[in-house]
Amino acid sequence: MPHIQMKTSIPGPKAQALLRRKEQFVARGPFNTVLSFAEHGEGALLTDIDGNTFLDFAGAIGTLNVGHRPTRVVQAVKNQLDKYIHTCFNVMMYEPYVALAEELARITPGNHAKKAFFANSGAEAVENAIKIARKYTGRKGIISFERGYHGRTLLTMSLTSKVKPYKYQFGPFAPETFRVGHPYYYRKPEGMTDEQFDRELLQQLETFFLSEAPADEIAAVIIEPVQGEGGFIVPSVTFMQGLKRICEKYGILFIADEIQTGFARTGSMFAIEQFGVVPDLMTLSKSLGAGLPIAAVVGRSEIMDAPGPGEIGGTYGGSPLGCVAAIEVIKMIEEEGLVERSQQIGQVLTTRFRSWQQRFEQIGDVRGLGSMVALEFVKDRISKEPDKELTAKIIAAAQQKGLILLNAGLYGNCIRILVPLVITDEQLEEGLDVLESVLTELLSQPAKIEN
Repeated sequence: MPHIQMKTSIPGPKAQALLRRKEQFVARGPFNTVLSFAEHGEGALLTDIDGNTFLDFAGAIGTLNVGHRPTRVVQAVKNQLDKYIHTCFNVMMYEPYVALAEELARITPGNHAKKAFFANSGAEAVENAIKIARKYTGRKGIISFERGYHGRTLLTMSLTSKVKPYKYQFGPFAPETFRVGHPYYYRKPEGMTDEQFDRELLQQLETFFLSEAPADEIAAVIIEPVQGEGGFIVPSVTFMQGLKRICEKYGILFIADEIQTGFARTGSMFAIEQFGVVPDLMTLSKSLGAGLPIAAVVGRSEIMDAPGPGEIGGTYGGSPLGCVAAIEVIKMIEEEGLVERSQQIGQVLTTRFRSWQQRFEQIGDVRGLGSMVALEFVKDRISKEPDKELTAKIIAAAQQKGLILLNAGLYGNCIRILVPLVITDEQLEEGLDVLESVLTELLSQPAKIEN
């Protein structure tokens, strides 16, 4: 029996009524991929208020690596609710905060002494990592990368490299933030090898220190080991290790933003492990809490201790509920083999996607790491012109068939897969069958002739 059960079109009658209320009382700024409202979630399945059950290949934008409503996490939170909900760690401390810090120090890369600090969201984690880096180095400049995404606050928006919808008319932006080139091998200059492209970009960074901002005024470089919103773009080991060497050469801190890539998504606990690079600081959130708001900055003890008491913190940062959820998430990943499961899912996705690439001219590229895999759609493979409109049509058609998908990329022409790692083999194949049927329907149509 199929797991997807569609009883109405989307939005259904109940969803339409609730949409009218939403339009009256909710600001229009937050974007909504699915025009319906959740009623119940379980693993990789999400049921709306009209009784439609979807396969969720979006995972709340990579927040649900351990799935919707995992039993172990739910029970841990219920147990905590019976003790206390919140005391504010700045007022009276609690053991779950310390226990989670211990766990993150254990599982993050590097054998050096580490400490952790907790916040509410990924953007807050990035903000605080920058504050810590500036305090430790005494420098102000921060370098991020083309197509990188780090959040929607003033500072993180300044570091983000996509104007619409993230930055348009929201300036002026935070000073002393700079952006440099990042490898995008599918769109590298014609006639250039990947290795040549890496060398060119690293040399451009060296030149940047001469032309834009001196290295001794740069506190940190922040990079996603795999770009998330940017389209699941994976840099080479050569590039990442070269970047780390440049940071070490000039005393610049290396910050790995693992907010979307962390917690088994890429086939290792953290993506940076696959590049042979040990970061000075890491930012974590999303799947850390299985849907509860929690984020972390983890790093070398001497760097993390640079701010004095009261210089970082927040009322809800590291809430007891988020901490106990996160501790259980780590146990689930380790005890249930979700790192290995991510590798298996990635193999299935990549094999299937590459077979489609052979059939459909509009699939320009297939790329990713572990189960973090994307398809890039183009109008043709010669020009590689991005096809944002086709991508939107595919996502909309899949949704009507019960499959939830997300786009990504600077051009909005990629479909990214962030399926919960607890998905069964049968559910995974069912979702891929739906996507293949949509591609067959939409990409098999005769070319439209303009008059």
